This record gives sequence, structure tokens and C-alpha cells, in this order.
Amino acid sequence: MKTLVLGLGNTLLGDEGVGVYAIRRMQETLGVSGDVAILDGGTLSFTLAGPIEDADNLIIIDAAQLNDAPGTVRLYEGEEMDRFVTTNNKSSVHEVSLADLMVIAHLTDKLPKQRALIGIQPQSLDWSHNMTPAVAEAVPTACELAHELITRWTQPSA
Repeated sequence: MKTLVLGLGNTLLGDEGVGVYAIRRMQETLGVSGDVAILDGGTLSFTLAGPIEDADNLIIIDAAQLNDAPGTVRLYEGEEMDRFVTTNNKSSVHEVSLADLMVIAHLTDKLPKQRALIGIQPQSLDWSHNMTPAVAEAVPTACELAHELITRWTQPSA
């Protein structure tokens, strides 16, 4: 069973790059097995449709408008993720939206069976190579959530 952890964002726009920073941290600190692929999805493109369709499990880490305090982390799984992605897709700095990629996977009947979005509320989307302190402090929490999902999804059932 293959799990894809996909970090999204633009590291030139401050907190918008949080997904990319989170997966970099995962690569450095948490360690993962051969059945887990960690991918910097940057600002998305249609080229990500293939890796998403090839995954049995999908975890996406991205900045998300949660209407909460900066640095708030929320987990959306399965159909809850699908609803969030399609209803909160009004403005995106990404070339292709996450909703577009999920629709492609659904239409080709290759939507990963288990999927989750770890959304982090940004504070600033201005030009900057740095995240704000509140969002930077949320990165370890997002990584821990991703690691917990990987463990839960990949351990054999008793």
C-alpha cells in the first residue's frame, strides 16, 4: 500500500509555503518507510495527477482558509476533505487547484481510498521567504498528524 504525502505552497509568499516547509521537516526528522513517498507539490500542476492517482493513501499539507487564528491546524479526512476542498476553492495562488486534481482522480476512478488534508491557517500571504511565527510553530503539529495518519493507515488490522 503506497502513501503519498504531498506538501503544497509557494515559499515566496510567506505562510502560503507552509505545506512545502512541513514536508521538508518530515523528510529531515520523522523518517518514513519505503511505502511512503514525500513530494514537494509546490504550487501544483497537472503533473501531480499521476502521483495522486497512483497512491492508495493521500495526505496533503497546505495553507487553508479556516477562518481561525493564524497557525490553527485542522484535519479533514475522506469525504470531509472532499467537501472542504470543493467548497473552499474560491481563490488560489496555485496554477491548478487541489479541487481540480481531486476531480481528475475521481473521474478516472483513481481517487485514493484513504485521503486527508491537513490545513493550516495562514497569517500573511505577502512576499516573504519566511513564515510568520504562529504558522512556523504549527509545522511540527502538522507533521505529527501526518505521521499518525501514516501509522493508522498502514498498520495491519488486528
